[in-house]
Amino acid sequence: MSTRVRVLLADDSVVVRRALAKALESDPDFEVVATLANGVQALARLETTKVDAVVLDIEMPELDGLETLRRIRAKWPLLPVIMCSTLTERGATVTIEALSLGATDYVTKPAQASSYAEALAGLREELVRKIRAVVCPTRPSIRPLRTASAPPATPPPVVAAPPARQQRPEILAIGCSTGGPNALIDFWRGIPRTFPFPIVLVQHMPPVFTRMLAERLTALGGVPVKEGAEGERLEPGQARIAPGGFHMELFRQGELVKIHLHEGPPENSCRPAADVLFRSVARVYGPKAYGVVMTGMGQDALVGSRAIVDAGGAVLAQDEATSVVWGMPGFVARAGLAREVLPLAQLAPAVSRAFLGTAGRSDRMNPLLPPTKAA
Repeated sequence: MSTRVRVLLADDSVVVRRALAKALESDPDFEVVATLANGVQALARLETTKVDAVVLDIEMPELDGLETLRRIRAKWPLLPVIMCSTLTERGATVTIEALSLGATDYVTKPAQASSYAEALAGLREELVRKIRAVVCPTRPSIRPLRTASAPPATPPPVVAAPPARQQRPEILAIGCSTGGPNALIDFWRGIPRTFPFPIVLVQHMPPVFTRMLAERLTALGGVPVKEGAEGERLEPGQARIAPGGFHMELFRQGELVKIHLHEGPPENSCRPAADVLFRSVARVYGPKAYGVVMTGMGQDALVGSRAIVDAGGAVLAQDEATSVVWGMPGFVARAGLAREVLPLAQLAPAVSRAFLGTAGRSDRMNPLLPPTKAA
């Protein structure tokens, strides 16, 4: 029996279908089992063909990507589905909608490209990386994608738990990537509307997409979210997301804390990067800093989480069972930096306890740390 990842492609562009199929099949770990023109054909093929992952274009005739996704999720709720979108406002809006409907992840096709071949090559690289991320954890025979900057295969050693918090936190910093938009939506529903502290966050997304995500989170009726702006003053009860393509940092100016945006080099192949934001939060707030690392590919937020903990702050990590990809939170947990490793549904209550003193402390401590001996 073949151990290759079996992929179904549905895109109304013949050129894109052929290019992606050829690119995927150039990798010995992938097998494209079907290249189809619309959602009707994709659903019919799924009834008869074993598939490990589906790639859906959003704009397709007869049955578009959103409706196809709804029907896939109704019948195959755990099948990884990656949406193909465009770097446009409409593309961003529909992609956020797809993620809220249960899409696993997305890739973007540039609306305009000086070199179509170059654009397709970039799309292929991103697609391969994301399919591996969501399929490889359950398919150990498939090799993880390795690059020169990729983290080592051996996880960092477990170290002692960080010391107990001495001060009430005054800033909440969040970092997430693959699976992050859905995780943020669930998290936002659990945060009190009157949360009286500033929130800053990084979600790995391109320009336009971060603004659409901010609007979606604000529409939930809780803490309002906007993209951060250069020189903007940080306010309690407000959340700011790093705009796509820009690192976001905090700095103190007198009694005020303000936002600085810049296009410095990517970190962990990301801009914005959670590490950049978290480090600045540690510098500005010290022991009053509090971080949450959610589902995401790679190890972004590991260095920044260490900075927060070293400054006397605390970090929570989402657990493996509820993460789409246990990369970012997994690295933080294995490094012993997470005060607690919690299911997604327990993250917001834990934050409320830390900031507002509501309810008791969770008993779900970091399971990757050695047990503490009784005195």
